[in-house]
Amino acid sequence: MSMGERRRRRRLAAAATVGGLMFATAACGSGSDSAGSSDPNTLEVWTRSNPDSAATYDRVFAAFTRKTGIKIDYQPVVNFDQQLQSRASTKDLPDVMINDTALMGSYQSQGLLKPIDPASIAGGDQITPKSWSSTVGVDGKHYGIPYSRQAQTLMIRKDWLRKLGLKAPTTWQEMLSVAKAFVTRDPDGDGKADTYGIVAPASAQNGYAAWWGASFLWQGGAQIIQSAGNGKYTPAMDSAAAVHAVTWMKDNLFCGEKGVVQPGAITAVTGTATNFQDGNAGMYMTGPYNITTFDATPGKDTYEVVPAPAGPAGGDALADGEDVYLGAKTGKDRQERALAAFLISTEGQKIAMTSVDGHQPVVRIPVNSTLDAAKVRNDVRWSVVQKAYEDASEQFPNAPDFAPIKQDTADSLNSIFTYCGGDVRSRLKELNDTLAGDLKDQDLLK
Repeated sequence: MSMGERRRRRRLAAAATVGGLMFATAACGSGSDSAGSSDPNTLEVWTRSNPDSAATYDRVFAAFTRKTGIKIDYQPVVNFDQQLQSRASTKDLPDVMINDTALMGSYQSQGLLKPIDPASIAGGDQITPKSWSSTVGVDGKHYGIPYSRQAQTLMIRKDWLRKLGLKAPTTWQEMLSVAKAFVTRDPDGDGKADTYGIVAPASAQNGYAAWWGASFLWQGGAQIIQSAGNGKYTPAMDSAAAVHAVTWMKDNLFCGEKGVVQPGAITAVTGTATNFQDGNAGMYMTGPYNITTFDATPGKDTYEVVPAPAGPAGGDALADGEDVYLGAKTGKDRQERALAAFLISTEGQKIAMTSVDGHQPVVRIPVNSTLDAAKVRNDVRWSVVQKAYEDASEQFPNAPDFAPIKQDTADSLNSIFTYCGGDVRSRLKELNDTLAGDLKDQDLLK
């Protein structure tokens, strides 16, 4: 079976799943007699969280209950989508969910979400139009309330730069030169050839190659898909800009000098791409959630946070974040809107942005425009992240179900980076045809 046929079967299977979920959730709007909905003054709230971030949410929800008297049945869920589909099949959704912005199109297409009028959320006018825009579905309605935002920046070993007499890179070429110096000039001073330039979680698994590689695409002037107006899209990965950007990545990062990216990069996901905190790689283009991790190891004094190096089209990096979603059921609109208003308020955002007992904050860049991340955290590094989000970032299109699009893009990029002798232009043309199929399956192809 060809790669295109395998992708086609996966798309059709995904479409069947969506159809089944839409059927299963059709009755959710009428309400159901579940434990989560039995008490009108209790909201069942899910987040995609491990115990560390769940502890921060506990503080947020406790403050909300003290303020309003509305109780929260809080459930941190690691396998969020699997559990959500299970609940959808029983026609009983959580009242409120907090999860990635990129999932909005998928959830909305499955009929899992309640549309939202931004004017009905107290404090919604303190959220910028850029953040609100990421919650608009293909029908022009809002299906989420922005909660947290972030943009990727470059984490770089400043002690290595000092030792080698180098400066933080501002362009692709400078980044490549620094990476090669980190490989060849013994920046850790141990006399061994055991250091690497750039951490790259470039596995196809869960779409990582597309997630990590997106910043390079934006910086090269490429898009994965682009809006054609009227809720329709066209694939764009066969453009000259995309061919140039992907060719640069292949030739210089994965198929060039050994060690520019860490060994095993093409099979690495974020959980296994630990070379920066392990102390043997010098750069990592990643999200600001890693600041807390990296402050512990390799240590706050060893690295700095700088803007993403610019490519031919500029320095835009991937932006993403999390939204508050309201489950497609009725009966608790007032309580749900009250929780959403608290979550985006200065009080709610500040609690979620601060770490207590070392627990991970759950709001990175505040969506409340009256707040400054660096001032709240008393950490100037966060001004770099906030400026990156506000002035130099792009996000995946969230109105379509982007999951199959991201996965097919990751499959293609990973294959290109793995087989160095392949023709990039022809491989991207094949990807473009696959993306056209993804859009057609969702009735979004122009």
